[in-house]
Amino acid sequence: MHPKNHKFSKTTLSIAVLIALQSMNALAESTTNEIKTTPKKQEEIENKPAEKELAEVTVKATSIQSSDGYQATKTRVGKTLQDPHDIPQAVTTVTGALIKDQQLSSLREALSNVAGLTFNAAEGGRAGDNMMLRGFYTFGDIYLDGIRDTAQYNRELFNLKQVDVLRGSAAMLFGRGQAGGVINQVTKMAELKDENKVSASLGSYNYYSATGDFNKKLGETTAIRVNVMDRAEENYRKNPANGDRPRLDRQGIALSFGTGIGTDDEFFLNHVTTKTEDKPDFGVSFYNNRPVNRIVGGQAINDKTYYGGDRNFDNSNTSITTGIYTHKFSNDSQIRTQLRSADYERAYWAQKPSASVLPTENFSTTGAVTRKMHYQTQTLQSDFSTKFNLAGMKHEFLTGVEYLREKNYRNSLLDLDGSSGLLYKENVESTNTPSKFDADNYAVYLQDTIEFIPKWNFLFGVRRDELRADYSSATSNNNQTPYKRSLSFGENSYRTAISWHQTPENHYYLSYSDSFSPTADLYQLTTRPQPAERSKTAELGAKWLFFGGDLAFRSALYRTEKEWERNTDLEATASILTKRRRTDGIEFEVAGRITSKWEVFGGRVIVTGK
Repeated sequence: MHPKNHKFSKTTLSIAVLIALQSMNALAESTTNEIKTTPKKQEEIENKPAEKELAEVTVKATSIQSSDGYQATKTRVGKTLQDPHDIPQAVTTVTGALIKDQQLSSLREALSNVAGLTFNAAEGGRAGDNMMLRGFYTFGDIYLDGIRDTAQYNRELFNLKQVDVLRGSAAMLFGRGQAGGVINQVTKMAELKDENKVSASLGSYNYYSATGDFNKKLGETTAIRVNVMDRAEENYRKNPANGDRPRLDRQGIALSFGTGIGTDDEFFLNHVTTKTEDKPDFGVSFYNNRPVNRIVGGQAINDKTYYGGDRNFDNSNTSITTGIYTHKFSNDSQIRTQLRSADYERAYWAQKPSASVLPTENFSTTGAVTRKMHYQTQTLQSDFSTKFNLAGMKHEFLTGVEYLREKNYRNSLLDLDGSSGLLYKENVESTNTPSKFDADNYAVYLQDTIEFIPKWNFLFGVRRDELRADYSSATSNNNQTPYKRSLSFGENSYRTAISWHQTPENHYYLSYSDSFSPTADLYQLTTRPQPAERSKTAELGAKWLFFGGDLAFRSALYRTEKEWERNTDLEATASILTKRRRTDGIEFEVAGRITSKWEVFGGRVIVTGK
């Protein structure tokens, strides 16, 4: 039994004590009072078979770890609802309690807690949430409740219960992706209770934030939950020519309706809409291989200098609707199906910084980055999981299917001022050839975890992905009009592990997983199709629980190798494939409660690569 999943009820304990006291009183009375029986009754007593003495049973129990802490006790990052302690792969969870205590607002802020995860600065034009994990980019590995959420936009936390990070190659679980791992956002769902929470905060540089979380029980198994958010902030950087500062201005509303909650047939309908109207900041330039800090024309250019103003914009509208139906055949068998439609629109005009030219009021002296994007997806995902015994061994079996339809459009904006200056409008596109990507993705997967001897588990999973896509751009010109190319990939992905649960508190494992990423996927368009990138990760790890399960500590030693990595040719704009890249690392992480009043969360990662 897992020490965190069992507890002694006070009522049960009281009943047991009362029964024991009554038995002791009866025994005392039998030793002090003479037993009076008839001859027949005496004969029956003498001929009665002797009672057998039962073997001693020892019961150990601890309190259930509160889910409202820094240590996560449940996650679906492994496709089924599990304790992260039991997953034979490194998992980091930023819990709701940690988000609340740190007053975090964005996904980027939440992931700042994850050791070994770093942030990019819009390299390749990928403005938005753009991170590196274990040395590999993750912009194609961001998920919302297990479904791809790879659009380029800035994500907020107001509607998230927690954020799970599964480290290592994960294509068997999630499909095409990179070697670093998967970031999965977990939505707040309607619950069977009445609870309302409101928070507000104010700060310097015109900062304010307001959120509301309203949950209402509508019936015995029906509830509705609404989350809202309004947030704005500036920072210390300023354009000395016009006094403007970069600014974030974001709003959101999310709805979760659930019925049949806690029954054998659960249904949830979730919808979230977010809107941003930011004044973007493209950071600082480098001078002599360092962040610029010099005097130009008698004026300082440093990290306080902002190249932009109120005419710049980064506007987006995101709308995601998801239906989730779960049918439980028994306590150990269920089928869970999700259907989603998502729409992401975004346009931005950002000003590039300079190390040699002072900022101006009309932005005409430095270059601009512009983009207009429209990304749409429809997803159907269905998982069946069950537990059973076969050939004297315990099995935890998972199988599923997935269909994903993607449609993406991307172009730059038109400079309405021509050579006299810079002026862009959100809905005025350039005459350049837009980039388009239309794809159908099909997948089937299965996985089995077998307890082949007590305390030892063997996991094996395989997934087949088929991708059919048409894409076009200026760089995919093949002397045809329009510039179209087709993409057809069929790839297998594998995941395997062997685990030793020495005790319920100690888990040791050795795992292997791989991933793939097709050419032209995620708009990395090339002049011709190339072989898929392939990556594989081997990991040796250990997970311990201390203080009755209140404190979790884990360590992992891993090696990741990536073959045919896609890079840009220094002498051309086309992508080329390089043979191999490898990273080695060791990770340590701790999360949970060390006393009734102290909680900790931290990690340390050491990585080398070649």
